[in-house]
Amino acid sequence: MSVKYTPVQWNRNKWLYDGVMLAGVGAFLWIFLYVTPEVLSHERAVNPQIHNARAFGACAFVMLTVILCIGPAARLDPRFLPLLYNRRHFGVMTAFVALTHASYILNWYFNFSSSDKYVALLYANSSFGQVAGFPFELFGIFALVCLLILATTSHDFWLKFLTPPVWKRLHYLIYAAYFSVVAHVSLGILQDQRNQVFTIIFISGAAAVIVLHLAAWWAERGRSIAAKDGAWVEVARPSEMTEGRARIARLTNGDRVAVFLMEGKLSAISNACAHQNGPLGEGRIIDCLVTCPWHGFQYDVRTGRSPAPFTEMVPTYRIRIHNGMIEVHPDANPPGTPVTPVPLPAAQRSKEGALA
Repeated sequence: MSVKYTPVQWNRNKWLYDGVMLAGVGAFLWIFLYVTPEVLSHERAVNPQIHNARAFGACAFVMLTVILCIGPAARLDPRFLPLLYNRRHFGVMTAFVALTHASYILNWYFNFSSSDKYVALLYANSSFGQVAGFPFELFGIFALVCLLILATTSHDFWLKFLTPPVWKRLHYLIYAAYFSVVAHVSLGILQDQRNQVFTIIFISGAAAVIVLHLAAWWAERGRSIAAKDGAWVEVARPSEMTEGRARIARLTNGDRVAVFLMEGKLSAISNACAHQNGPLGEGRIIDCLVTCPWHGFQYDVRTGRSPAPFTEMVPTYRIRIHNGMIEVHPDANPPGTPVTPVPLPAAQRSKEGALA
């Protein structure tokens, strides 16, 4: 956290995450290159250099697809949350795989050109007036630039330097990169396919990204809440709360609030961690502290403050139980403002005790 700087805060989960990711990349490339090369056959025979380039390109597409599926999948089912916590490592590895793909392309298709290979890459194909033969290389270049920007700025230094809102908006480039990859593949290799297996895999991957994002949006839309009594907004019924956990709701001003039940009492803080806007409401309370599932930052749900000697703070919210509903005032208190927890009704506390 803020007391001592370390370049990367490695822990067992990060090592395990990266180990599984590297093993997955190695397995994908090995299968692509040596186990089933005939499944991804083409109209014309390809040499080893081209086959390697396509292996790394296919791997980068699959990795990017998985990255974009993790977020909505985690919102739909918390069992996917462990995949979300170190997703930046996944993105950096994807950039390296995509860069390797680009290196194979440059060093084979354009290395023997009479002009500089980088110049040849940009000007060799200028058939902008047709679909077949359209310069799909430009989409690949744009996607690679986006991935390299995201990988370069993934470190916490850039998060702090740019501020979390700007950093978050910058990293929306992942969607532009994916759109460009889809266009790059659609206008490129898919037009050279004899076997449609890769086409099916490609369409299935792109469809999974779209469907999961729509499903997560629809689920979140169903949890949206409306103003009551001109100001307070409903979050949940007391019976829907779970000890040590939170209910996350979107307020009418667009902010998200996490309402926690701790020792039979309710407290509300911002759902956005002060570190990287991580989802605090997806963490679990231990000793009055909720731990952000992304990078382990902790906050007291009664005050929004990190335990000493750390200094991070998040806004708190006023909370009440009105007409059988838990309600939150949408106007946030300044970060670190203590708020007295609201006890659950006696009947509900008895129910929670029986469940425990």
